Amino acid sequence: MPSTAADLLEELRQRAKQRPVPSSPTPTTTGQRAADAIAALVGSWPFIIVQSAMLLGWVAFNALSASRVDPYPFILLNLLLSTQAAYTAPVIMMSQNRQAEIDRERSIEDFEINRKAELEIETLHEKIDLLREQEIAALTASVERLTRLLEERTQR
Repeated sequence: MPSTAADLLEELRQRAKQRPVPSSPTPTTTGQRAADAIAALVGSWPFIIVQSAMLLGWVAFNALSASRVDPYPFILLNLLLSTQAAYTAPVIMMSQNRQAEIDRERSIEDFEINRKAELEIETLHEKIDLLREQEIAALTASVERLTRLLEERTQR
């Protein structure tokens, strides 16, 4: 277990070297790509507008036409919408779960980056404190030397 900021920083550097280079967050399988495409389509305004227009057309045709396919209360329409919902909901969930996994990985990477930055800042603070101590020691030595010189001159 590292005890100093320098040890923690070195541990993080070693872990970063061992970690594989992150791949792009694109889907890796055909199913994942399909789930993302369906989720993107179903979650878009064009889909909502087209589906709404089709629903209104279906209702208008079956309410006003003499050759009705699905008379009121539109049981076939209800079946079609239920089937659509039964398939799109799990597909959207798959896409959301994959996105959540990507977000989890990114948050872990962000945490490690923030931890490394914090340790780097702490290391810089230690270096600045050391430089200040050295500067104060040098100034103190100069003041003491000048004080001795002044005392020697005043005694003469």
